[in-house]
Amino acid sequence: MNERHTISILMENASGALSRVSGLFSARAYNIESLAVAPTEDPTVSRMTLVTNGSPEIVEQITKQLNKLVDVIKLVDLNEGPHIERELMLVKLRTANAEQRAEFKRLVDIFGGTIVDITEVSYTIELTGSRQRLDDFIEAAGVRHVMELARSGVLGLLKGSKALKA
Repeated sequence: MNERHTISILMENASGALSRVSGLFSARAYNIESLAVAPTEDPTVSRMTLVTNGSPEIVEQITKQLNKLVDVIKLVDLNEGPHIERELMLVKLRTANAEQRAEFKRLVDIFGGTIVDITEVSYTIELTGSRQRLDDFIEAAGVRHVMELARSGVLGLLKGSKALKA
């Protein structure tokens, strides 16, 4: 059975490292559903968080192959234990009238978002949360009102005092 897995990778912050990881996925026909990369508190190390789907055997194969890459320092499949996942979304909603604007403002408040841009015909909203929470917001607002949407991809950390450190 295919499951969604979030893999957190500490890797050298070096030219070509991202390319080598994504190349591993494409060479083996594995799909990357979401990908986020940025430097950590140590500027020589980046954290890559990627989401993929596969059976436990396939994900085990993926992690073994990733561990063989020279740029990879350490990795963990966050699904193996308690963890926190969040995603950032910017969404531009079409607003036709004052009643609709008030409804979108109410939704933004309920979901804990922020209106970051207002025009005569649109609201741009920033919202952070779980993947499901962001999907729920889009459903509540109505897909037909979405003019444009951008999502950061998943970021994740282990819960509690456990930490993935170089």
